[in-house]
Amino acid sequence: MTVEAENLQHVFDSTFGCISQARKTFAPQLQPREVGTITSIATGIAMVSGLPGVSFEEVLKFPGESYGIAFNVDADQIGVVLLGDFSHLQAGDEVERRGHVMDVPVGDGLIGRIINPMGRPLDGKGALTSSKRLPVERPSASIMDRAPVTVPLQTGIKVIDALIPVGHGQRELILGDRQTGKTAIAIDTILNQRDQNVLCVYCAIGQRASGVAKTIAALRENGALDYTVVVVTEGNDPPGLAYIAPYAATSIAEYFMEQGRDVLIVYDDLTHHARAYRELSLLLRRPPGREAYPGDIFYIHSRLLERATHLSPELGGGSLTALPIIETEAQDISAYIPTNLISITDGQIYLSPSLFELGVLPAVDVGKSVSRVGGKAQRAAYRGVAGDLKLAYAQFEELETFARFGARLDESTRRIIEHGRRIRACLKQPEFAPVSVPAQIAVLLALTAKLFDEVPLEQMTEAEHVVVEAAKNIPAEVCQRLETADTLSDEDRATIIDIARQALVAFDAQTESERNG
Repeated sequence: MTVEAENLQHVFDSTFGCISQARKTFAPQLQPREVGTITSIATGIAMVSGLPGVSFEEVLKFPGESYGIAFNVDADQIGVVLLGDFSHLQAGDEVERRGHVMDVPVGDGLIGRIINPMGRPLDGKGALTSSKRLPVERPSASIMDRAPVTVPLQTGIKVIDALIPVGHGQRELILGDRQTGKTAIAIDTILNQRDQNVLCVYCAIGQRASGVAKTIAALRENGALDYTVVVVTEGNDPPGLAYIAPYAATSIAEYFMEQGRDVLIVYDDLTHHARAYRELSLLLRRPPGREAYPGDIFYIHSRLLERATHLSPELGGGSLTALPIIETEAQDISAYIPTNLISITDGQIYLSPSLFELGVLPAVDVGKSVSRVGGKAQRAAYRGVAGDLKLAYAQFEELETFARFGARLDESTRRIIEHGRRIRACLKQPEFAPVSVPAQIAVLLALTAKLFDEVPLEQMTEAEHVVVEAAKNIPAEVCQRLETADTLSDEDRATIIDIARQALVAFDAQTESERNG
């Protein structure tokens, strides 16, 4: 026998010995599977029998890699919310327990990706790389684990940063009729977080595919996808996916918050979420209440928004700021779902259709908008000007109503109205054009000093642009104090006003020549 043959024989003997040993020591283990049967199926839900040990919100597997969540756990059958395509399912199909609740992948690998609420990629960039999975339903942080809201979250939108400020860990509702610019405010806020060390999660709930594509294109063109996770359910997705979408997006955001990072999450919008839950509840024969919504409609939103918070330093000091969006009908902010959300959140930004039609964009109604927390987190430089500005604007709006009736106005009233028109013109802002803090302060101080009052209204846009450009010449030490100082000193105020006044010299000269001419 050759050496090669001897080696082959040796390998064969050792392999055969290993196999023989494995056969002797093998002990088959039976793993029980709990399997039920579909008894009936409807749009987005299925009724299942034969799973006596199933738990509430446990994941169930259906044929064809379809999944559902046990929602109604009754004595004789289970109502299941389906999370995928159910067109191939029929009565008699087997259903298997998975032994865990619904979860979603989380981790840094999700940044820049577009996914659905089950964690499946929708952007064609391959599989997700996630470090762990978290349940979509998680308890909110306890009161003792929370810290006060003390740090401002700059939106880059002048009217919000000055008059309706938002802080890290706050929940600020955006509401208004359809097509009034609600999503635009949320997207502008995301764009302004570039280089601010804030991660963003945008959750589109039941939106039209064209609208979602437009939003994602805006984020991509402005470089915001580099720090944003997009969670999407479209209008033709099952209502079960729309229901779990905001909870899944919040779990993704909470992972980053628990790492000590600041996160901003946008729910666009919770009207669709409430309608999806109402549809599921009615299909599952749950008792309807006001406007056919189930009795726990308040609870599904409160347990979602309570997860937004600012964690204490002992837990890393991370924050989760929520901007839920809600759609009103015919400007009725006292409807069922809007009043629920207003009572849960820490303030609201109301967008007025009448202002939108007048071309005042963003169409924020300052009188109906409020921030119940952000004033404590607002920078001192804003606090120094915001009070006077809000009072002057409120006086202007009241007097403008009287002026429409053709009433005779004295000189002081006319000056208040002209000053208010300049305030309104300065609070206008184009989409996707966030303004830096020094530039905002320069414009606001110029307004309070009434430097714009001599500028013709038709030239206000140009005059404001000149002041914004001049704000780049504000000394670096003054800019630093705008970010950190407890109060806006008289010297810094005078420095900024002087820079704005010099920038507006050309407009003053032009106005003077027009008077003399």
